[in-house]
Amino acid sequence: MSGPLILAIESSCDETGIALVDGGRRIHANVVASQVALHAATGGIVPEVAARAHLRWIVPVLEAAWQDAGVGWSDIDAVAVTYGPGLAGSLLVGISFAKALAWVHRRPLVAVNHLDGHVEAAWLLDPSEAERAEPEFPLVALVVSGGHTFLAEMRGHGNYRLLGETVDDAAGEAFDKVGRLLGLGYPGGPAIMRAAAEATSRDVTFPRAWLGETYDFSFSGLKTAARRIIDAARADAGLPPVEPGAAPAVDLPPGVVAELAWGFQDAVVDVLARKTARAARAVGARSIVVGGGVAANRVLAERLAREAAELGLPLHVPRPGLCTDNGAMIGAAAGRLYATGARAGLDLDARPNLPLASR
Repeated sequence: MSGPLILAIESSCDETGIALVDGGRRIHANVVASQVALHAATGGIVPEVAARAHLRWIVPVLEAAWQDAGVGWSDIDAVAVTYGPGLAGSLLVGISFAKALAWVHRRPLVAVNHLDGHVEAAWLLDPSEAERAEPEFPLVALVVSGGHTFLAEMRGHGNYRLLGETVDDAAGEAFDKVGRLLGLGYPGGPAIMRAAAEATSRDVTFPRAWLGETYDFSFSGLKTAARRIIDAARADAGLPPVEPGAAPAVDLPPGVVAELAWGFQDAVVDVLARKTARAARAVGARSIVVGGGVAANRVLAERLAREAAELGLPLHVPRPGLCTDNGAMIGAAAGRLYATGARAGLDLDARPNLPLASR
């Protein structure tokens, strides 16, 4: 091990993740307990239910991580934990657990911004993965998830300049809502991607919110347009409109759903990819990094790869399991922070609305 070896805990939303990461780069264990099935019935995350599920799974996840890594407390240099942004109850479970471990085992505590973790995931290596080139600075980072969508310039680890962000809804939240309108279930992103792959004519057009020459994003209007387009398609099929907040009682024909899913996904991907490429060109980026759950979308990754290739830039997208919330990304960010001497006290508290650049 090159060290420091960090035990990292992530519980900001609905995934209980614990990982052991060496030197902010090499994963030794990365265990995640997903709550997707738990929240599928409600079509979205219920914060109290999520917090209680973290309580149920956090100890078993830690035990599984120890077993996978084959190390013990004598090997651990520090305990890291997400302290924001996220759901307050979920954050408190992870923070309380991390503080208890740090106190009992007399290890320093490192507080990590969840968004910093999504960016740093691009540097991670799996246990048996060969060394590869790291993203070069300066770079443009796109983080796109269920709760966040933003573009930032990075000139070093933790050195961010926010270029643009969503002015209303996150892209992942829009995927979830439209997936529900289409009767595809929760989470909407993977379901829409699968449905869109079956589209044949691909002639449905959804609007794009460009917001002038800014690097900001907006998806609220797209959701409204999607409802109208979907309701029009249902009327053409002799079906009633979808009631607000409900899943459709009767589904559209699969072929129609596929075309609508493709049109919606294309609108989101188009805006994300073109703004990212324009930002990279404007700041003189030497690479592009993408993180967050929506980064697991294969179509988005392919479109960004084409845009990056036209600019002659390398694109760094973590594998899907490292795009969604996980402990390894927190360990990656914590390794950088630990090296700078950053430490948190045992009075650390949850910061549900923590901004990107805050430590």
